[in-house]
Amino acid sequence: MASTDKSPDPTPAKGPEPTPGKPMGVKKYLIDKGAKMIQSLQPINQISEHVCSFAIYSHDMSRQIQTHHYCSRLQNNFFQCAVYDSDDSNARLIGVEYIIPDDIFETLPPEEQKLWHSHAYEIKSGLWVNPRVPEMIATSELEKLAKTYGKFWCTWQVDRGDRLPMGAPALMMSPQAVKGGLVRPELVVERDAKYNICSESLKSSRLEIPEPEMINPMADYWKQHGKGFAIDIEETPMKLRAPFP
Repeated sequence: MASTDKSPDPTPAKGPEPTPGKPMGVKKYLIDKGAKMIQSLQPINQISEHVCSFAIYSHDMSRQIQTHHYCSRLQNNFFQCAVYDSDDSNARLIGVEYIIPDDIFETLPPEEQKLWHSHAYEIKSGLWVNPRVPEMIATSELEKLAKTYGKFWCTWQVDRGDRLPMGAPALMMSPQAVKGGLVRPELVVERDAKYNICSESLKSSRLEIPEPEMINPMADYWKQHGKGFAIDIEETPMKLRAPFP
């Protein structure tokens, strides 16, 4: 069993509270507020988009989670996203996703392309939404994103009950219109109810979003080969720094 799939045991993840530790006091709250006023938070301030969607574990297609991506743009269609398990103030940071346009994806070596997933189905099916943003405003961006690819590493497997980020990171894949790649209906219903939307209506309204001329077959690797990817952790000799002269 790979480290990605193995639930660490014994583990401090077991317990009644979502995360261990003492609640933040007033003094700490004031310190944080003061630091926010005088420090530069430029990378965080560049976040301009909230996306709610779903992701599937590459090594275990039975595990599906709702995700909340907070994205900043490095270039026109090149995003880096902090991924949380909700959009609440106490949301847990569960991973990171990088999103690149198709022309950059085509320059990657084949072994690297295997780790990425396409976004066309996710967007066209209405699973990818920008909460509280009118669809007519989001459409132009969705048309561009339908031609992008993402690489998403999950570092905190909250769906298995971990109260701390335990074990190896897991590679995540996007939903697809094939067996094993469909999102469980109850997850979609729960999400839609929260934001008062209808994924099926969004799907209908997005029919005119152009499909990519081609989705590189190296992406969504599991669709063609039935195999995902998992990380295993092993001891290895350290590379030592050369001594000073």
